[in-house]
Amino acid sequence: MQRDNGSFPVYRVGLDVGSTTAKLIILNAKGQPCFQSYCRHGSDIPKALLAIFGEVPEELNDSPARMAVTGSAGMGIAESGDIPFVQEVNASVDVVRGFFPQASTLIDIGGEDSKMVFFSEGRPPDIRMNGSCAGGTGAFIDQMAELLGISLERLNALAGEARRIHPIASRCGVFAKTDVQNLLSRKVDLAEICASILHAVILQNLATLARGTPVRPLILLSGGPFSFLTNLRNALRRILELTESEILMPSFGQYLPAWGAALASGGSDGADTLQGWCERMCNPTALNVAPPQRKRLSALFNDEKEFLAWESQRSIADIPSAPLREAVSPLFLGIDSGSTTTKLLALDAAGKMVFGAYRPNHGNPIEAVGAVLRELHSACAGIPLPRIGEVAATGYGEDLIRAAFNLRLGIVETFAHWRGAMLLDPEVSFILDIGGQDMKAIFVNESSIQRIEINEACSSGCGSFIEGFAQTLGLSAEEFSNRACTSRAPCDLGTRCTVFMNSRIKQAQREKATIKDIAAGLAYAVIKNALYKVLKLRDPKELGGHIVVQGGTFRNRAVVRALELLTGQAVSSPTCPELMGACGAALLAREHHERDGDGCAMDLNQLCSQDGRKSRTIHCDGCTNQCAVTEFRFDDGHKYFVGNKCERIFANHGEEKTTGVNIFTLRNRSVFR
Repeated sequence: MQRDNGSFPVYRVGLDVGSTTAKLIILNAKGQPCFQSYCRHGSDIPKALLAIFGEVPEELNDSPARMAVTGSAGMGIAESGDIPFVQEVNASVDVVRGFFPQASTLIDIGGEDSKMVFFSEGRPPDIRMNGSCAGGTGAFIDQMAELLGISLERLNALAGEARRIHPIASRCGVFAKTDVQNLLSRKVDLAEICASILHAVILQNLATLARGTPVRPLILLSGGPFSFLTNLRNALRRILELTESEILMPSFGQYLPAWGAALASGGSDGADTLQGWCERMCNPTALNVAPPQRKRLSALFNDEKEFLAWESQRSIADIPSAPLREAVSPLFLGIDSGSTTTKLLALDAAGKMVFGAYRPNHGNPIEAVGAVLRELHSACAGIPLPRIGEVAATGYGEDLIRAAFNLRLGIVETFAHWRGAMLLDPEVSFILDIGGQDMKAIFVNESSIQRIEINEACSSGCGSFIEGFAQTLGLSAEEFSNRACTSRAPCDLGTRCTVFMNSRIKQAQREKATIKDIAAGLAYAVIKNALYKVLKLRDPKELGGHIVVQGGTFRNRAVVRALELLTGQAVSSPTCPELMGACGAALLAREHHERDGDGCAMDLNQLCSQDGRKSRTIHCDGCTNQCAVTEFRFDDGHKYFVGNKCERIFANHGEEKTTGVNIFTLRNRSVFR
């Protein structure tokens, strides 16, 4: 038994301060836990420390103890309080080796990080951790519970009642939000949505951490999500086809890193009473756990005068327009069915924009397109109904909208945006389109697309994130933009995943940052994410001298200004940047009509009545994916399928087959003729 001066047993204390929670554990002289406390700190770490140390039993207060700190937020505490620090993975590994040597794999899911450790005899542990994405972590589950308006306890209970799993993209909170909203719009049972969220979390961790390495039992689970969400553990067991005996969830699983820190504290020199540690930890003047004020960024505008001058002089290139009553028939419609919004733009025969509409999808793109078409019909009240020359669709839902409204023309989204930008500036060199969930960067050379870059697995800094944050503050997107333009000290929020950025925002709020400073910081973050994370830009000169911006995000003037400041160049921004994809589609429809003649047989009344449909969910048994496929059956009798990962069974392109081209033969003929 370890004693201090040979009289009293020395307790060992471990403190784990993570990204979202604080954990305290006290070990007796035998190394067994005799007290533990767990709480969410909500970025107010001093308050959390007061709470957990205040729970220590009075009879332990005068006992001597040694202490160590671990966790992602523990380094500053350790340095300020002159306390030993232990890296959290090393702390967990020490516990596994000392108390659970039979474990072959450790899986730890925390607030914003996840870890997987593989143990093999005679080899050092193989440690895997998440990097720049917090998809599949506890904070991700928190976001999904908040979206559904239920507690974590309720989410866990409902997940146990589900009979079916639906695909949800856990790799990104913004993508997942759209998937969940889509399931809600389809009236999917809430229990199935909850189970699908937990299922997606496990898949994300296996995909990003295991990366093909066999996850061998016995599997030791650690972290708050595994400790408190029984159906998260069940999802892991179901996916890996494990028995209950092949998974070990220790009673102190959420304290594993703190336990390891406590074990490591036994080798430290300094000792104090538990009461002394409490006083040191809970005295803000003695232990400055609040980090220093983060670096602030340059103001978007130094004063109101500069803002007004910029507003009056900034480059605004607009689509030629005319009132609908003066439209030259026929009209050419472009429909941009995006991941979160639907846009419609109508050009007349003279090439002038006579109507534009923009509305959210709410998970139902067909209904959204029908609504904007009815808006156009209502706008024609009191004038002769114009003839429709041609309609073209683009965007995320292009194929579905073409099927639902029996449209002939579709256009690739990047090509539509390029075509719209060429209308505004024939010398355009770079196009940046930031939508709700995606980001497209198009490099143009001599009026031809030279290179295209898009975001892939992450949608941090896109429009949905900014809009969602504005809504949580009870502000409209326009009010949020206006406040950003008045900031004189924007917060530096980084360019990382939305889950991480939410934590940075909470930290900024704890540092007394104002809403306008956070709003301006988000404007910077959007552009930095596009330039440095997606494009990996080294020199702004790569963008050329003619930059055109598009997408609803650029209705935010602060985002436009941030792009100008970071590139040092003026930016052309249309007054309706959100309609530029639809504009490109309408231009294609007009060109197709002029080239091929009047091939569109529908008038506006016919278009507005085309969205009649019935739908049902069926399951594909063609392979082990067991895809849940939605079948749309339209009034004219044709069908369309969505949700299938392949089209081997449920295809949208009929049975027609085309023989492939042997590119090697083609190459030889071209080179050696």
